[in-house]
Amino acid sequence: MRKLINSTYITLDGVIDNPMWTAPYFDDEASAFAGEQTDNADALLMGRATYDGFSAAWPNMDESDPTTGAAYFNSVKKYVASTTLTNPTWRNSEVLQGDLVEAVTALKASEGKNILQYGFGSVTKQLIAAGLVDEVRFWIHPVLVGGDSVTTPLGDISTTFELLDTRVHKSGVIIASYRCAASSERR
Repeated sequence: MRKLINSTYITLDGVIDNPMWTAPYFDDEASAFAGEQTDNADALLMGRATYDGFSAAWPNMDESDPTTGAAYFNSVKKYVASTTLTNPTWRNSEVLQGDLVEAVTALKASEGKNILQYGFGSVTKQLIAAGLVDEVRFWIHPVLVGGDSVTTPLGDISTTFELLDTRVHKSGVIIASYRCAASSERR
């Protein structure tokens, strides 16, 4: 069975939205880890907001430059969980039909490598609750965004995690990888 791995950038104060603050920290170590993730995944799963952001950015990047990752992101199979998107225009994209949990269960049962998911929103929360997310990787950045708009996007889900790995980069980024308790209980 394929693994579903969520990879999320987060600040010290819990912000995950609009991660432009990650750019100064995307060095050789971060690039190598990101490459490991994509090397081991032959599909992406995303919600509508992530799809909209990615599909606006990746197709405009130079696929001939191996440092951008554009060749991978533009060619990899993409599954979008959305009830409003009907005709995705980004190459190799497909909107999941029907019940999200059933659709992702079928994806995980199909042949292939890992399924990679970026961001942490309602899709991830539903899949964690259903025990379908095998691993979460939080890229904790040494940044405080602050302000009145700071919310806790992870705060309305209740589950426990088992630590799998921790990587500390010279830049100060910590990648904490966890197995979801609900996923490990199903094994």
